[in-house]
Amino acid sequence: MSFGASYDTKERIRQAVDIVDLVGSYLPLRREGRGFKALCPWHDDTRPSLQVNPERQSFRCWVCDIGGDIFSFIMRMEGVEFPEALAMLAERAGISPDEVPGGSSTSDDKRLLYRAMAWADEQFHNCLLKDAAAQAARDYLAERKITRESVRRFQLGYSPDNWSWILDRAKDTPYSSAVLERIGLIARRRQGPGFYDRFKGRVLFPIFDAQGRAAGIGGRVLPGADGQGAKYVNSPETPLFAKNKLLYGLNLARDAVRRTGTVLVVEGYTDCIAAHQFGFENTVAVLGTALGPGHVQLLRRYADRVRVVLLLDGDEAGRTRAREVLELFVSANVDLRVLTLPDGADPADFLFSQGPEALQKLIDRASDALAHAFEVATAGVDVHADVHAASAALEQLAGTIAKAPRLRADTLVEDRLREEKFLQRLAADFRVPEEQVRQLVTKFRRKAAGRSPQAPVAGAPASVAREKIDPLERELLELLLQNPQAVEQVVGVVPAEQFAHQACRRIYAKCTQLYSAGVLPNHARLLLEIDDAEVKNLLVELEETGRDKPASEVDVRLADVLDRFEQRQRQCEADGRIEALNQKQLAFEEEQALLLELLEHYRAENTARTERSRSGISEPTEG
Repeated sequence: MSFGASYDTKERIRQAVDIVDLVGSYLPLRREGRGFKALCPWHDDTRPSLQVNPERQSFRCWVCDIGGDIFSFIMRMEGVEFPEALAMLAERAGISPDEVPGGSSTSDDKRLLYRAMAWADEQFHNCLLKDAAAQAARDYLAERKITRESVRRFQLGYSPDNWSWILDRAKDTPYSSAVLERIGLIARRRQGPGFYDRFKGRVLFPIFDAQGRAAGIGGRVLPGADGQGAKYVNSPETPLFAKNKLLYGLNLARDAVRRTGTVLVVEGYTDCIAAHQFGFENTVAVLGTALGPGHVQLLRRYADRVRVVLLLDGDEAGRTRAREVLELFVSANVDLRVLTLPDGADPADFLFSQGPEALQKLIDRASDALAHAFEVATAGVDVHADVHAASAALEQLAGTIAKAPRLRADTLVEDRLREEKFLQRLAADFRVPEEQVRQLVTKFRRKAAGRSPQAPVAGAPASVAREKIDPLERELLELLLQNPQAVEQVVGVVPAEQFAHQACRRIYAKCTQLYSAGVLPNHARLLLEIDDAEVKNLLVELEETGRDKPASEVDVRLADVLDRFEQRQRQCEADGRIEALNQKQLAFEEEQALLLELLEHYRAENTARTERSRSGISEPTEG
């Protein structure tokens, strides 16, 4: 039996891509013993629980029950199926796409979509730099004091005021109208057939993901243009673009965020560019939405305890947005500072008029979100004289603090101290006993618990929930992973059909298939042979739980497990024959033989029961 080029390609990729380097390109890793740990990106992790094992080239988070190898890591991080993960890792390993099985692209293939987005970005950028039709766009950027260097660094572009400019340029490329529609560059006409360019007549701000791949676009209409709709338009949600999981400029800011442990968050693309021009290279911008948990999760890839400084415009909209940040500060457990600029200024205007030193001084004095929320909640309220208004403000803030993760036995010391500080500060600010604040928080938590007694872990994929595994099946697979040579003893005794758990059956069937082909079914080989992320997950779990058991007892445990499988098989056969007897499906001679066999079995059991009674041994009971 040949396993073909598919296995060979996967093995070449596995040899070329180290899992520590791969995971480290997405998450900040810290060494612990012989392995590494990181904050898990699939649940609201406040202590590093994702373990990376360089010896076995695997990863695992025991909190949300996710594990696997380099292929399943990419599948989960990028949201792709195995063929796309294989192609992405092949590209990382320097292997030609022609060598990757199933590597052909379709309009649903993420690799094709990324290539189409990169192509379009280049078209728009070249148009801004060279096309006469883009002169008004170049003038606008010059007026906003955006330098030519920034235009190139941020890959700014322009889409001419033409209903089909990008469609026409795509005619001799692999990027059909279906592909361009899929990535949000064109939209279907509301009346009549055909498409139109979504961003026509706009200055374009390409939005890149953290890996530096073009994922979407923000478009700003030129001043004075008539009939162009909204001032700003972003890409719609696409397979590449999700505004609650992307930040403008992060591809350029990530090294500075990692180096400083701090990120400045602004609300406008030009604000972000201006900040970079003035040396604030750790600046990013939200994409027309509020800063949310998804953004914090993204930033934590670069610094475990990242400090976020939110720079808000000094206008009323900025002050209103400031009221939304306390819940994020508390529930996401992030050091969030809030800075509302004076006199209605936005960050770009402030930088050009006041300079970077003035902004840095304001950043250094920025209030944390709790202090800022207190200022907003008590604006115009005398907290010492107006008892009713002060009580309402205190309840509002206590209700938000109650949304923080509840303290548990394994809560980190710094997280315990953080909540204690919250309570102490509120008590001091409102001049009430700390116990009163504590009781308020407890009341809100109990109320929330009554509505949702078993809330799932935030961010954990629903797919990780699995059916219960029979202990006997688990034990056998753990033993085979500890001692792959034992498959020779097992194959003739245990048929794959005896495995009730589907994923266990697939692992065992692959073991026997490899054995029949003369290949040792060890853990590393099985991880390469199996493409399904959930089965890989179980495979890593079984290997790790089996490794924790004494190796000296493998032979004894294996003999016991095989004996129990044989007993189970005999019982299944007996049950089948009895069912056939009840259904009168046996010939007369077979019925007589079976009845005699059952009678002998009954007599033997009765004799054994009598002997136990004479010896004073009680009968076994349930439980």
